[in-house]
Amino acid sequence: MNDVIARPIEVLLVEDDPGDVVLTKEAFADNKVSNKLSIVGDGEEAMRFLRREADFADAPRPDLVLLDLNLPRKDGWQVLEEIKADESLRTIPVVVLTTSEAEEDILRSYRLHANVYVTKPVDFDQFIKVVRQIDDFFMSVVKLPRS
Repeated sequence: MNDVIARPIEVLLVEDDPGDVVLTKEAFADNKVSNKLSIVGDGEEAMRFLRREADFADAPRPDLVLLDLNLPRKDGWQVLEEIKADESLRTIPVVVLTTSEAEEDILRSYRLHANVYVTKPVDFDQFIKVVRQIDDFFMSVVKLPRS
């Protein structure tokens, strides 16, 4: 049994669906470790948050990004590509969390260097379970870089 108490991780949720935002908040709130969840609703906001620009000058650097692909203003593909092309951001793990089960979307995500691709379940309880599993995995199994 691992007795080390992990510090909460900073998670950036990039999601424009208010229902999915509420479900993700609930999943994180119910888990044992209170990770810090920041939320932005489109791709442009995501990049400003990550680069700490404008209103996000004091934003924490995320340890993990949960990224929806279908976003307004700048889609998730563009966000993923920009994160992985930026020397200062590319080490942040990105979990693509989307409704698409299309093989071409999965391949494209990994070609753009997504760390994980997860299809959002439509069922409420399954969605909560998946988000908790992601949280548990990154809290107890994965070693995240500290910047």
